[in-house]
Amino acid sequence: QMELEALRSIYEGDVCFRELSPVSFQYRIGESGDPKAFLIEVSWPETYPQTAPVISMDAFFNNTISSAIKQSILEKLMVEVEANLGTAMTYTLFEYAKDNKELFMENQPVNTVTSVSNSIATGTPDVPASKKKDKKEQLSKTQKRKLADKTDNKGELPRGWNWVDVIK
Repeated sequence: QMELEALRSIYEGDVCFRELSPVSFQYRIGESGDPKAFLIEVSWPETYPQTAPVISMDAFFNNTISSAIKQSILEKLMVEVEANLGTAMTYTLFEYAKDNKELFMENQPVNTVTSVSNSIATGTPDVPASKKKDKKEQLSKTQKRKLADKTDNKGELPRGWNWVDVIK
C-alpha cells in the first residue's frame, strides 16, 4: 500500500506513467515520437516484494522493437530485480530503465522514415506560417459563372464530365 501511494505521488501528472490496476503499472521510456522509445509493464504478484514482479514488454507500443532487444532489456531488468529483492522496487526499475535507455536500445535499428518525418516536423518553424496567410485565388465573374455552369447545386462535377467521346 505504501509503495502504491508513493508511486501515485511521484508520477502524478507524468504522461509516461499509467496505473492499469492497483498492482499493475506501465511506464513509457522516451518520448512518444522517439523511434527508440519503449513501454515497460510491471505487475505485482501476491507475495511481492519478497518475490520478483512480473515485467512485460508485450504492449502494442513495443511492436517496432525486435524480440532480441526486448529479451535483452528484460534480462537487464531482472538483474536489477534480483539486486532489490525484498524491497519496493517498481520506482527503481522505471528509473533504471530511463537512465539506461540508450544502452538498452543501442542495437535497435532506427526507422529512417520516422526519423525523417520527425526532423521535418521539428525543423520547420511555425512563426512565419502564422504571420503570412495564404491568399485564396480570386476568380472573375465569368470564371465563377463557368464554374457554376459545370457543377451541380452541391458544387460537384456531373458524372462523366471527363469522359472522352469516342464518336467525335
